[in-house]
Amino acid sequence: MASLDTPPHTNPPVSTTTVKWRFPSVHPEGRKYVMISAALTLLAYVILEELGFLMVGVTIWVASFFRDPIRVTPQGEGLIVSPADGLVTMIERVPVPREIAGAEGLNEASRIRVSIFMSVFDVHINRTPVAGTIRQVVYIAGKFLNADLDKASEENERQHFVMETRDGTRIGFTQIAGLVARRIVTFVKPGDMLVAGQRFGLIRFGSRLDVFLPDDYAPQVALGQRCLAGETIVGMKGAAAAAGVAQ
Repeated sequence: MASLDTPPHTNPPVSTTTVKWRFPSVHPEGRKYVMISAALTLLAYVILEELGFLMVGVTIWVASFFRDPIRVTPQGEGLIVSPADGLVTMIERVPVPREIAGAEGLNEASRIRVSIFMSVFDVHINRTPVAGTIRQVVYIAGKFLNADLDKASEENERQHFVMETRDGTRIGFTQIAGLVARRIVTFVKPGDMLVAGQRFGLIRFGSRLDVFLPDDYAPQVALGQRCLAGETIVGMKGAAAAAGVAQ
């Protein structure tokens, strides 16, 4: 029998709720493209039945491209989550982009950059890596080189963001258009307060996201690792850098 002095049981109750898989919804930004593709499919079927069957596959791909699955974002101080689905292709220390350098931006000469490449088969909804306030949004017109190339960070069409967390830490991240991507879409503006994992934009048809980690954060992903936007932790404050083995 427990003593009267024993503190009450404080562990949270075990959840009995089950979660079932469901088809991801199509983001509103992509619904018009799905409708256009479906209309072309119907027209193609009327003209030539075989072509119509081929266009069904195209319509399914367009709907898949704009899919917007639910994500469960880790909560806690000192975490930076991935802003994009895709493959970690580069982790290196680089100069801070001049557009977001200085006292109004990241205020550092260099940072570790984690680059995440999104293929045309990845989810393209982008999510905020931390909770905080958008301080800067800077759009730069440019080329449409392969986003997997290092020089795409300086030559391609891109959009920089600077977010400030509650403790004053500033995180930079950049949407970069690619060889196929021709349109960067943004849902936020300076002054907006966002939670970690909130949708902030998308890039149509293949691209890249760069995240610039503060010096007291270490990367928690390895080259070749796949990330999920809003779920994968890419940086952690005060931690050691993660290592990985391809196998």
